[in-house]
Parts: sequence; structure tokens; C-alpha cells
Amino acid sequence: MDSELSRIASLPQKDRTAAYLSLLSTTLSSAASPASLESDLALWLGTVSSPDFPQIVARQVLDGFVAQLAEVSDRETRKGLLKGALELLQPRVTSFEEQICTLREQYADLLEQDEEFPEAARVLIGIPLESGSRPDEYKLKVYVRIVRLFLEEEDSTSADTYFNRASLLSGAATDLETQLQFKLCQARMFDFSRRFAEASSKYHELSYVTALAEDERMHTLDVAITCAVLAPAGPIRSRLLASLYRDERAAQSPHYSILSKMFLDQMIRPHEVEQFAAALATHQLAKLPPTMAVVTAPDTPVETGKKGPETVLDRAMMEHNVLAASRVYTNVTFAGLGHLLGLRPSAAEAMARTMVQQRRLRASIDQVDGLIVFDADADHAAGAAAEGAMSNVAAQAAAREDGAAPATRRWDAQIRQALQLAEGVAARCEALLAEAATGTAPVAASA
Repeated sequence: MDSELSRIASLPQKDRTAAYLSLLSTTLSSAASPASLESDLALWLGTVSSPDFPQIVARQVLDGFVAQLAEVSDRETRKGLLKGALELLQPRVTSFEEQICTLREQYADLLEQDEEFPEAARVLIGIPLESGSRPDEYKLKVYVRIVRLFLEEEDSTSADTYFNRASLLSGAATDLETQLQFKLCQARMFDFSRRFAEASSKYHELSYVTALAEDERMHTLDVAITCAVLAPAGPIRSRLLASLYRDERAAQSPHYSILSKMFLDQMIRPHEVEQFAAALATHQLAKLPPTMAVVTAPDTPVETGKKGPETVLDRAMMEHNVLAASRVYTNVTFAGLGHLLGLRPSAAEAMARTMVQQRRLRASIDQVDGLIVFDADADHAAGAAAEGAMSNVAAQAAAREDGAAPATRRWDAQIRQALQLAEGVAARCEALLAEAATGTAPVAASA
């Protein structure tokens, strides 16, 4: 190799490019072993990238080197050559920026295929994107790829820096693929940051994109349902649940059962929570900080049970069950709510108090009697909003009862509903008896 390089150095400058590329091609095709190939190419690159080498010739030769290196069939050999080439050329990045960027992209491709995601991200970070010589769309693609690689290892902390940079360039995307990748990264960042309501909305939006494959759209819908379930209980989550519940595709999701219970404000049992937890990602099962101690009166009996929710899932399920209890009970004691949630009475009171303060629960707390009184008017309004319409008879009845107490209105509504059901059963019995009148006596008796 030394003799060939010396011979080429004595040639006229116009013949050097072809001579160096010919030597490179010969070296790549006739190397005895990967170790000898790496040493020969290191010597070749050292000569071409030296400061006293003509820069115009060096760029042309390195363009050929990048193209020929991409044709090396052995993956491990190619990875070693790319790593060594980057180490040799990095000090001259200002002179060979284009060639180094292409080599980094090739090296990152190989690392990503081998599932070495953090290393691939760090290779792409070495691309000088802040120099200003590259278009914004290219910068956006690189930033989005770095974010995606870090998120594959659930390293949202490292991904956040580059996601913020990508957000500043999001308007530069002109092709659909880049736009979708950015939106997916945005949804995943919300997910990892435990902003589950925003994540669910973004995932659900992506599930309608026809450019995605059907299985990918269903996967994004499943994740949207998961994030909606994990979101804090309240009006925002209620709207998300309603949107997902009315999606015809939701019935095909494995999480449809828990989605329907969430939407219908039904209690969720511990075994259902365990089944749902088995399908969650690691970050969705993250531990919450230890719950602060609740100050109690000196004469309060010793409490047993959990001091508070331990994980994000625990908190979401307990808050939902508090809302579900508000639909069933007019009031409940601290001890009763604690038994329902599996918490200490003081911890149940603290959770309800937090939800009331954040306006996610309509209730009042009587600490003297140890009682939580739910707002019946809020429940009635929520039910009417869920139904979306009211019959004329119901509207007239509601108008007549405006002056009645909340408990009286609820009692009257329950009586009215029971009578309507009884009337429906009676009408059905009459219809069956009329049909049986033309048949045999046993049929009439059974009716």
C-alpha cells in the first residue's frame, strides 16, 4: 500500500483521482482479512485526508470512497470500516462535511438494523446540523430520527432535547412520511411524559390516517385507548373516552372491556386492573413518589391499608372508581370509600379532596362527620349530556321539579324509570298472551 501511494503521489494531479479510486477498488476486492483491510484503508484515508493533500481531489476521491463502501457485502466488516473512517475524518469535518454526514447516516443505518439504538442516535448527533448549510427539512428528518431511536430504548430524557429542536422546524416538512413520523414522535413524547390525555388525542388522530397500514392504525387506536384509561379522571378524559367509545373500530381492541366500563362509569375490579396492567409498557407502570403523610386527629383509630396509589395505573383506576361511586351513592364515608379503593380512610379523603380542588369531582367534604357528599345536580347534568337529548315528557317533568330538592328529583326519576320498565314488561306480556290465544293452552300458561 505504501509503494502504491507513493507512486500515485508522483502522478499529475489530473490523473490522481482515478488512480486513488482504482487502488481503493483493488484493496476492497483483494483484502486477505478484515484486519488487513482496515489497516490498508486507514493508511489510504490518512493520505487522502491529510492537510497538504489537494482538497478538490480529496473531495472527489472521498465521494468515490463513500459510494464503494456502501457496496461492501459483509456487515461486520462494513461497520468496522465506517467506524474507523469516521474517527479518521472527524478532525477534518469542516473540509469534508458532506462525506462525513453520508458516512454517519450509513453507520447509523447498520446500527439501527442491529437494534443498537442509543449508539445509532449518538452517531447521528455527530452530524453538524447547526452550521446552517443544510435545509430545514433535512434537519427535521435527522432530529425526528434521533428522537425515535432514543424512544426505542425508552430514553425520553435524551429524546426531549432533540424533540424540542424538531418542534421548531415542524413547519418545514413537505412529505407525508416526515409529517407522520413527527406526529408519532410527538404522541410518544406525551406518552413518556405522562401527559396521557394529549397522547391519547394524538394517537387517535393518527389512527384515522389512511396512508398507514391497517394493522398500524389499529395499534395506534389501542395505544390511544390505553392512554385515555391512564389519563387523570375528569372532563377532558370523559370527552376522550366518549370519542373512542363511539369509534366503530374500538370493539376490536383488546382493551374494549375496560374502555366501556370507563365510559359508562362502572366500577373496575382488581382482577380487571391486573389484566390491563399486563399489556402496559414499562413507563406506563412507573412508580409514583411516596404519598405524603396525612395529618389525623390524635384520637383517630389506627388505620390499615395503602397510603395512596403506588403507580400511574393505580392512580387512574382509583380516581375512576371515585367518579363511579359518585354516580351510585349520594354520600359515602371516608372509611367506605377507602374500603372501595383499597386505601386508608385518610388517603381516600385526600384523593377525593384533590379531585374536588382540581374540579374533577363535584362533591363536598364534611370532615366532622367523616363524609363525602356528592353533587346530585352535577351527576344529573352529566347524565343528560351523555344521553344528548330529552323526551318532551321528561322535559316537562324536569320543568315541574325545578323547585324540588336534589334528592327528591333523583328519587322521582328512579320511580319514573321503574314504572316505565314495569309498563314495558306488562305490554310485552299482553303481546305474548295475544299471540298464545291462537295456540295451545300450555303455551298460554307458560306465557
